[in-house]
Amino acid sequence: MILKVNNLKKRYGKVKAVDGISFSVKRGEIFGVLGPNGAGKTTTLECIEGLRSYDDGEIEIFGEKMTTNNDFFKKKMGIQLQESSLPQRMKVWEALDFFSSFYNKNVDWKDLLVRLHIDDKRNNYFSNLSGGEKQRVFVALAMINDPEILFLDEITTGLDPQARRHMWKTMKEIKNMGKTIVMSTHYMEEAEYLCDRVIIVDRGKVIAGGAPRKLINNLGIKNRIVVESKEEVDPGIFKDLKSVCDISLKDGKIEIVGTGTDVLMDIARVITDRQIKVDLQYKTANLEDVYLSLTGYTKEDAI
Repeated sequence: MILKVNNLKKRYGKVKAVDGISFSVKRGEIFGVLGPNGAGKTTTLECIEGLRSYDDGEIEIFGEKMTTNNDFFKKKMGIQLQESSLPQRMKVWEALDFFSSFYNKNVDWKDLLVRLHIDDKRNNYFSNLSGGEKQRVFVALAMINDPEILFLDEITTGLDPQARRHMWKTMKEIKNMGKTIVMSTHYMEEAEYLCDRVIIVDRGKVIAGGAPRKLINNLGIKNRIVVESKEEVDPGIFKDLKSVCDISLKDGKIEIVGTGTDVLMDIARVITDRQIKVDLQYKTANLEDVYLSLTGYTKEDAI
């Protein structure tokens, strides 16, 4: 394990921002710390990064216990903060060149810009970059010292869907470079797509952890199929299917809840046998379902 966190605690007065969080990160994986705003994600990362003191617990990185202001750890870490900025009239290449001067060991920032697909923006002022381009610059700055482990805090917050997808591709490419990534996010879809393993944090506590698909399967969260047709379809034709758990009629559409992938095949067979023309929407269980199931929140609460 490249990182181990054991019973980490941090208080702000009577508020337990981090309340006994424990997890470990394997070398070469993308590890996600998930949860809503205010769950304790950023505080946890900042304690690990040495940017914030903590009240109790142990942090071990590269087999060594973490201490603040330790040059050994700083050389091996790359950090992208939740909120960052650069002077508006600073050019991209100037920022990379300036930050590289801070380290005895650094990578060729020109190559880094190419790898992160912002080489064509090297002469642009920071103020003229899009949100996604600014985030790529901050990732480049976090990687300038060629770190072994990269911490990315809410890297895609505020980005449009296209920029978010581009950032996902960048993170996959960084992983393929042999880097370990620890990221925080409140986007469950993002974590499900990117992360090898995750922990879900709520009110400063870890409420679940593991590979996203394993968490989904272990909870036995059911899949949903929506049946829509111009013809009148009797919902009762599906009631005897063993894979079906619940059937309801909403806005003229039949919504069926079932377990496993067999439910879709069973429904398709019934429809084919009766030669009914329908539109089917198959909604698989996802990490958001896991989170909502564990916390008891509704989707409206989680927004």
